[in-house]
Amino acid sequence: MAEREAGEFRCGLIAIVGRPNVGKSTLVNRLVGERVTITSRKAQTTRHRVSGILTTADTQFVLVDTPGFQTKHRSRLNDRMNRTVTQSIADVDAALLVVEAGRTTDADRAVIRLLPPHTPALAALNKLDRLKDRDALLPQMAELAELARFEAMVPVSAEKGEGVVALLDEARKLLPPGEPLFDVDAITDRDERFIAAEFVREKIFRLLGEEVPYATAVAIERFVHEAAIRRIHATVYVDRDNQRAILLGAGGAQMKAIASAARAEMERLFGGPVFLAVQVRVRRGWADDDTELARFGY
Repeated sequence: MAEREAGEFRCGLIAIVGRPNVGKSTLVNRLVGERVTITSRKAQTTRHRVSGILTTADTQFVLVDTPGFQTKHRSRLNDRMNRTVTQSIADVDAALLVVEAGRTTDADRAVIRLLPPHTPALAALNKLDRLKDRDALLPQMAELAELARFEAMVPVSAEKGEGVVALLDEARKLLPPGEPLFDVDAITDRDERFIAAEFVREKIFRLLGEEVPYATAVAIERFVHEAAIRRIHATVYVDRDNQRAILLGAGGAQMKAIASAARAEMERLFGGPVFLAVQVRVRRGWADDDTELARFGY
């Protein structure tokens, strides 16, 4: 692909795609320099399409974070998340496939098959800091080259920041000339109400076990910015009564810890004090109910 003139301002959308738990959201946050999308060690923490925005002197990168594409668990929620991935890939200027450095799985190959042949693509071989033998990158790159055409393959560590400058340099080459789509100070396309709900959900993923986080959805019932303080009332919905009990904890202690951690994240990103009140309710079958999914923005 011929490179465009170096002096041109470039702007474009880059879909960040990959199987669950390869570090897509961590990479987006690293590239943007702020926590604009939530992360945890659990797979499929990301459920929505969220764009992180990085504007430099000559480029605006709109990094479209997507849910991890998965084929193991089926529900209307997972079907919608997978649809988000395929739709995101279809309307961007470039795609960035994130795989784990040193190994390519069948789940990775399933994502690669989704890449449109007309969309230029990069591959980021992430978690480089965890790879003991970097010679394993060579056969992995050879296999990836056979599976699809990648304009470049860049080993990176989203956690440590290694390789991200080189990755941005390669990504810039794939973007068209054009004016910024967002204000130069913007870091995400999502508003504070959405971010507040996501921070609550993130802390649930980080502080609870394997089952309950996947059965939760968060709705912001009230968001009022009064003078210097933001007053936020959130409701966490779960599928069963026993999940509500686990989420609350003895005397409500677990939910207090979740709310406190979420509030701290909000105050740091929003730049001001936050009052956060969180309640927990049971709404059975929400993940397979189209009306409920629409209510939660899926």
